[in-house]
Amino acid sequence: MHDTPHVIGISGSLRDDSGTRIAVQHALDAAAEAGATIEHIDLREWDLPLFDPDTGAAASGDGPELAARVREADAMVLGTPMYHGTIASPLKTALDYCSIDDVERTTVGILAVAGGGFPTPALQHLRASVLELKGWPLPGDVAIPDSWAAFEDGSIADGDIAERIEKLGTDVVAYAGIADRPEKPERPEVATGD
Repeated sequence: MHDTPHVIGISGSLRDDSGTRIAVQHALDAAAEAGATIEHIDLREWDLPLFDPDTGAAASGDGPELAARVREADAMVLGTPMYHGTIASPLKTALDYCSIDDVERTTVGILAVAGGGFPTPALQHLRASVLELKGWPLPGDVAIPDSWAAFEDGSIADGDIAERIEKLGTDVVAYAGIADRPEKPERPEVATGD
């Protein structure tokens, strides 16, 4: 782990006015205020062809570089819009380029955005992917339903949602590297009387 926790955020939406991107950036801003260095990986700017294990690195676009950035992070915030009850394909493709060696023991905050009701299935699917990669997902996810009302003019319009996102950002910093901490604190020896 770095002396100062390094947190990356990956937005799984390619939409220009993406609420997911706004939410991930809000979490990263909270992480920065909590003392972390941050980097927002906007998948619109990355060349990530569909993952094909039979192709070499030359046909993988920016996949190897993305995996390296993930590997160097102490914690991540992963955000996805919910499409057809699951995570968006750009984020799934990004995760396909990552191996267990890249994600293992990394603290991960998860959020999902839906145009309608709660994006519970997307949160569950994203959590399952993180666990398969041996990451350490925070127990509290952020669900953002009714995105049409949650965001306004490039910012978060709902104060309760903004607070939950900020907590996610501060929690990824507080728990960065937790998987590497001792499982049980050592107990001091206690003198016994005779």
